[in-house]
Amino acid sequence: MVQTGKTPPPPYLNIDPAEAAKKLSDGINTARFAKAATFAAKGRDDLARRGYAPDGRKHLRKFSTWEVCRYLIPVATAHFRRVLKTHEDLPQGTGDGGTKWFTLDEVMRLRAHFATEGVATREYRPYRPKGVPAKVLAVANFKGGVGKTSTAAHLAMSAALDGYRVLVIDLDSQGSMTSIMGGQVADEWMTAFPLLAKHYALHLQSENAVRAAAGQPPLPLDETLTEALTFEARQVIQPTHWPNIDLIGAQLNLYWAEFQVPVWRMQSGNWPLWDALTGFLDSERLLDEYDIIILDTPPALGYLTINALAAADILLVPLGASFLEFDSTGRFFDMLYSTFASIEDGENASRRRDGLPEMRFEWDAVRALITRFDAAQQTDLANVIQAYFGDFMTTYRQDFTAMVGQAGEQVSGIYEADYRGFNRDTYVRGRETFDRTWAEVKEILLGIWWRDAQMAETDAQKEA
Repeated sequence: MVQTGKTPPPPYLNIDPAEAAKKLSDGINTARFAKAATFAAKGRDDLARRGYAPDGRKHLRKFSTWEVCRYLIPVATAHFRRVLKTHEDLPQGTGDGGTKWFTLDEVMRLRAHFATEGVATREYRPYRPKGVPAKVLAVANFKGGVGKTSTAAHLAMSAALDGYRVLVIDLDSQGSMTSIMGGQVADEWMTAFPLLAKHYALHLQSENAVRAAAGQPPLPLDETLTEALTFEARQVIQPTHWPNIDLIGAQLNLYWAEFQVPVWRMQSGNWPLWDALTGFLDSERLLDEYDIIILDTPPALGYLTINALAAADILLVPLGASFLEFDSTGRFFDMLYSTFASIEDGENASRRRDGLPEMRFEWDAVRALITRFDAAQQTDLANVIQAYFGDFMTTYRQDFTAMVGQAGEQVSGIYEADYRGFNRDTYVRGRETFDRTWAEVKEILLGIWWRDAQMAETDAQKEA
């Protein structure tokens, strides 16, 4: 007869304190944190460069004839090849045999040709009505790990593949978006910080003009503010390996803005601190230069996030299909209400005293998006979340696939992954995860633009 062994006790029982003490190191002082940070920085750089070329920079891969005709230009493969053969001045691609490979720059040239010469009913170029500004999309939630940066990065890439000009602004001092986009940021003066400082400095100059007229001494412009006045957006905007995506990057020192912004507000109580990001997007004419501006925010409702939310036309709130993330997102919405309603109340009290029109914050659209979705495990809870958030929810739930995970390990987006490294069906499913998210966001974007264009036309008719 075989005797079965006794079931061992759980690992948290029978721990020997003396043996546990032997495993401890000496006390940890602050210098040990510096050592850990140094090792982490080296590891972060090594891992980030997995997606880089030997020259130390990121390069966007080329796209095959199959990809161009399936995803980028709505044209049959045979007709595409006939057009290239007929028009030798068009990009011919590289490679042997029937499959050619094209850079995204070349795809954009081909798209322009088909938009001019192709079928009038086909959408060769994406819709954006003339005379309307870019739309600003903020991706935010104060819970970390919900897929904010991944969602923001893939939306930027989706929009770029669709033909839009995109500016990505990384407001998270962790700089994950900057790493994905291959950005190089030496210090806070290569982030959004000097443009926020410039907004305050310009406000201070205006206030000092009023003070001078009243015979009052000016408020001081310190060295930081004086230098910020010389900055223009182009000094901090850097190109990426995507020809139609530019970046304002982030690094650790950007977090200093969370301390500096309230100090400026204390120095000048009538400075609208929430308007600093909106101010430079407008004054630097970035809303004209780009089609879409995507803001990646830190996982906290601090001053940088408040600026992003105030600047946004569209707010996208990613969350996982779990109770904790649902609960946290509900509290995020509650904090948004408290924060912005408080700003409105304070501002409008003084505006009423001065006989000025009241202000209010307004967003064109807000959507919560379920990310990292596992239909086999999370459908019931996702349905509950959908029921409670109602029209705040996107209809599509962003699946987590092996392809998404592998792209993340390479510090890249799935659109940057060469489909030849996957089974074709795996690639199609993985890409569909973000294609469908972009389709839903794009539908919102186009609806807002169309509505804005109609309103502008109506206003113009009234004035005439």
